Amino acid sequence: MISIEESKTLLSLLNGGDQRPFDEIITDFNSKFPRALYFRLCSSLSILLENKKMLKSTQRLVAFSILHQTYSSQQPSSNPFISVLINAACDDEAEKCERAFILQLLGSASSSTSKEVLKQSAADYIKSFDVSSHAFPHHEQLQQQYSDKVHPEPFNCLFKNARVKNVVPDPDVPCGSDENSPEFDMQPGIKPKIGSGDRDETISGLLQNLSLEGLGPRWIRPLPPRLPIQDGELVWLNPENYHELLWDYGMCADTSKGAAVRDLIAKALKGPLAPAQQEQVMVELRNDPKLVYHCGLTPRKLPELVENNPLIAVEVLIKLMNSPEIAEYFTVLVNMDMSLHSMEVVNRLTTAVELPTEFVHMYITNCISSCENIKDKYMQNRLVRLVCVFLQSLIRNKIINVHDLFIEVQAFCIEFSRIREAAGLFRLLKTLE
Repeated sequence: MISIEESKTLLSLLNGGDQRPFDEIITDFNSKFPRALYFRLCSSLSILLENKKMLKSTQRLVAFSILHQTYSSQQPSSNPFISVLINAACDDEAEKCERAFILQLLGSASSSTSKEVLKQSAADYIKSFDVSSHAFPHHEQLQQQYSDKVHPEPFNCLFKNARVKNVVPDPDVPCGSDENSPEFDMQPGIKPKIGSGDRDETISGLLQNLSLEGLGPRWIRPLPPRLPIQDGELVWLNPENYHELLWDYGMCADTSKGAAVRDLIAKALKGPLAPAQQEQVMVELRNDPKLVYHCGLTPRKLPELVENNPLIAVEVLIKLMNSPEIAEYFTVLVNMDMSLHSMEVVNRLTTAVELPTEFVHMYITNCISSCENIKDKYMQNRLVRLVCVFLQSLIRNKIINVHDLFIEVQAFCIEFSRIREAAGLFRLLKTLE
């Protein structure tokens, strides 16, 4: 709630009620603490005032004066602790001098009398107090007088009422007595339990931890019901320890062939291989098809292999047809830039294996789109001729069903009808129509 230094300073102000007047203590309170801490400090004082034996009589009067005077410059209804003051003034079990002092703070008496009271010390006020000169209104009368200033508690928690106080009063000490007073020492059979230093230390610790709130009951939450046990759910309680030895047949095997293929594939990605090197890769892959999984080729590197060594790319893709990664290779192949080598690879694959129809159609669409988007007329005419020859080969070998792409291919032939190969492809379409 508050720090150690703040609690010590606040406690020293409470102890000053034996000698210093109230107005000096309130002035010190305003000068030593910033306004941002007023509410927290007053909240701590209100908690200490709940137990009548926690503070001495002089300390209680100083605490009440701080609660009232801290917000005296504002409207009485703006004081957040006005309810604490009114409830204390209506407490029939409290000391008469304490109730009278609070009534004077609230303005029940004349304003001049209230100012004179604040010029006294708490000890002088208690000594000069005359109960016959004060009238104490009933609880209902005082509440009616301050009904517009008292804000009732919006919600009263049942757990708060059931809280166990962690400050237990000493049954041997009479109510209202001060263990440090001479009268307390004169009572037979009663001795002080703690000294003033220990008392101040205890109160300071309570201020820091705000532990006067007490020990509340725990919120008991019932355990959720257990779900029904399913078959096989508790198999882990009795695990089956049946282990079989697996022999690694590749242990100590000669991996020199795989290393040679990896080196050649790495070179094939950078440039064309010599005919002897190409033949070596082809022979190695035909003798051991599993080498394709250890040659270092990935889908990202496929375009480089297609452009530099299309024959090796065809052989590798044929060996990878049963691989779960073949779809990634097809995706890369269909999205790469169209070229003579890429069409050669696709054309050879169509005659060697059965390619997915979606892949072939997508590749043809990509070829047509590439021809339409190219700006260089010379390169455009060259690519159109390549595409037309490629499509004629697919149609004659019955790799594709021309009716699935008839409209798209026909539009392509009409757009480039000035080119001889496109005109020949158009005539071939008419014969199949």
